[in-house]
Amino acid sequence: EPRKVARKEMNLLAGKSSVDGVTPTNFGFLFLNGDSDLIYKQCVKEFQRLITAEQLEELITNFNKNVTSYSVKYTSQIGPHTHYIWVDAAERKAISVYFDEWNQIHRLLIKPYEKYPQTDAIYSKQTYTMPVKEDWTVFWGGANEFLNYHYEYENQRYAYDLIITHNGETFSNNRLKNENFHAFSKKVYAPNDGKVIKTENNIRDNIPGEMNKEDFLGNYVIIKHEVNEYSLIAHLKRYSITVQEGANVKTGELIGLCGNSGNSSEPHIHFQVMDNASISKGQSIRMKFHNGKVPIQGDLVNFSAAIKEQKLDSLDKAEMAFTLSDILLFIPRLIVTYFKS
Repeated sequence: EPRKVARKEMNLLAGKSSVDGVTPTNFGFLFLNGDSDLIYKQCVKEFQRLITAEQLEELITNFNKNVTSYSVKYTSQIGPHTHYIWVDAAERKAISVYFDEWNQIHRLLIKPYEKYPQTDAIYSKQTYTMPVKEDWTVFWGGANEFLNYHYEYENQRYAYDLIITHNGETFSNNRLKNENFHAFSKKVYAPNDGKVIKTENNIRDNIPGEMNKEDFLGNYVIIKHEVNEYSLIAHLKRYSITVQEGANVKTGELIGLCGNSGNSSEPHIHFQVMDNASISKGQSIRMKFHNGKVPIQGDLVNFSAAIKEQKLDSLDKAEMAFTLSDILLFIPRLIVTYFKS
């Protein structure tokens, strides 16, 4: 229960508990307390090859300047990893950490906590559905860059990247073939009524792990909706698009299949709404969904948007302490070839 966690955290902050190892509950306290050796020892080997214990100690010391406490802002489940985001009391610094079930640390991101409250508060005039009818997982999505890698880019700020996982994995057997990924060739649908104004259907699907940055959207469909809102669904399968430019489509109408084209290293869907038909000229708009929910990273979604929140409620608001600096420490084991757009 959250209350029990909060009491335990108060004991930690008061120095009343001995610490045998790093856990999601005590990480913030240990970070603020400068216990870098404990944290370093619990990082996976890939992490330790990127940075020395001494370097981590220096980073933590510098990051903790003028910080009095940290609290857990978000938690989410991504495959076999649980993602925790701590922010300082002033909400100016944030730490993003991915733990596995044994509390090993696979990813550590230390950066200023940047927010864009003006655009965060503006939602689409139209209401939308997710462009899928099966259960998909939000890999990137939310109103900060720790939940949503797109957030720092104005033209993609509120985009969603959707994947399918089974037992915490996005693929079966091996990751060398697109056909082994659960999302590949899954049906994709129009998120709202509108007119198809632009399609691309001839970009080959990448070999998993490779990316096509030149044709970064890959195969895609852009639909114009009322009040000059435009939806973009990208990284579709080559030759799978079923709608023509100029055609009117209805909400839930099939438009293509999920692929691995463009700036994508494994099959997934990129979905966003914007105020211009061109992604390079437009601004991303935060989507309003029919059911009133706002899915974020780790949520399970389908046609009605968020259907099951997979965040860990027992730690959602627990008090914790710590700081960060503008540095990314990424452990490749986390999800080696996860897409970047």
